[in-house]
Amino acid sequence: MRGRVYQGLQLFVALAGMAILAGCEESSNTYVPPPPPSVRVAQPVHQPVTLYFELTGNTAPLNSVDIEARVQGYIQSIDYQDGMMVKKGTKLFGIERDTYQAQLDQAKASLASQQASQVGAQQEYDRQLNLMKQQVTTQTAVDSAKATLDEANAAILNAQANLELATINLGYTEVLAPFDGIVTDHLVDIGALVGISGPTKLASIVQTDPLYAYFNVSETQVLMIKADLAKQGRTFRQTDLPTIPAELGLQTEEGYPHKGHLDYVSPQLDASTGTLQVRALFDNKDHAMLPGLFVRVRVPVGHNDKALLVRDDAIGTNQLGSYVLALGKDDVIEQKQVKTGQKEGPLRVIESGLDPADLVVIQGIQLAIPGSKVTPEKTEMNPAASAAGDAKATTTMQ
Repeated sequence: MRGRVYQGLQLFVALAGMAILAGCEESSNTYVPPPPPSVRVAQPVHQPVTLYFELTGNTAPLNSVDIEARVQGYIQSIDYQDGMMVKKGTKLFGIERDTYQAQLDQAKASLASQQASQVGAQQEYDRQLNLMKQQVTTQTAVDSAKATLDEANAAILNAQANLELATINLGYTEVLAPFDGIVTDHLVDIGALVGISGPTKLASIVQTDPLYAYFNVSETQVLMIKADLAKQGRTFRQTDLPTIPAELGLQTEEGYPHKGHLDYVSPQLDASTGTLQVRALFDNKDHAMLPGLFVRVRVPVGHNDKALLVRDDAIGTNQLGSYVLALGKDDVIEQKQVKTGQKEGPLRVIESGLDPADLVVIQGIQLAIPGSKVTPEKTEMNPAASAAGDAKATTTMQ
C-alpha cells in the first residue's frame, strides 16, 4: 500500500515538473515589445522679427595710396617700422635736403635783390614826377622811369614765386603720412637715388578704420528695400543712406557682430548682372577686419510681427530640402517639409510648412522615426543647446 502511495507521489511530482517546464518554455517564447521612446516636443515660438537680406561681399580700405618721392635725391632716412600704424603728418622718409635748402636760400637772396631794385626804381619814378611838375624833365623820362618800376615789381612777383617753389620742393624732402593708417614695407633702402625720371614709389599706406564693405543686391531686392522705406515714410536717397543699418560677420564669427550703415549705392543697375553695387561703412577700431576679406552682410528689408520660429538644431535636411519632425495623431511621428528663413540666434524662422499648434520634436530626435509611435513630453521651445548626446537632425532621409 505504501509503495503505491509513493509511486503516486512520484508521478505527481513528475507531472508538476513537466507542467512548470512547459509553462516556462511558453513564457520565454512570448515577445514583449519595448515601450515607445521618450522625446521632448514644443510648439513653435511666436515673436516679431526684423527681416534681412543676407548677402556676401568683400571689405575694402577707406583710403589706400602709394607714397611716392616727388623730388630727386638720395634716401637719407626711413622713419617708421614696416607695418606700423601712423598718424597723419608722421614723417616716413627723408630725402637729402642740401640742394633744395641751397635753392631756397638762393630764392630768398633773389627776392631781396629784386626788392632793393624796386625801391630804387620807385625813387627814380617819384623824382621824375616831381621834375615833371617843375617842367624840368620830359614825359619820355617819366615814362621810362615808370617802365623800370613796373619791371621791378614784376621781378619781385617772379622772385616770390621762385621762393614759394623752392619752399615746396624743400618740403617734399620729408615724405609725410597723408592720413592715419598702416604703412606697408619700404620698397627702397637708405642711399637709394629716387625721383630721377619721375615719382618713385616708396611704400603704400592703408586706412582701415573705418572700413568699407562692398556687396551686390539684385533688382528685386532693391525694389523691396524701397518699398519698406516707403512704408516708413522715407525715400531711397543718397542722403538717407546713413540711417539704413547694416551688419557684418566674418567667416569665423557667429552671427553679425559688426554694426554699420549704408554709405553708397550705385546710381544704376549693371545690365549684364542685374545687380546694384552697394557699399556700407563699419567701425574697425580694433582692426579685427582687414581689407579684402570675404564677409557676410545683412541689411534690414522689413518686419514680421507674427514670425514662427523653431530651434535651428531641430531642423533636418533631405533631398527635398528642410524638414522638422512633428507629433501627429496617436503620438505618431510625422516628417514635415518646411521652408526656412533667416536665423535669429539659436532659432530659425519657418516661412511655410508648419502650423503654430504643431508640436515639434526638439530632443530625442535620433529616436523619433517617421511613422513610429513615441512617448511625448511637452516642454518649451528652449533655445539652449540640446542635451548631451542628442544629435542634430541632419541625417539624409529619402
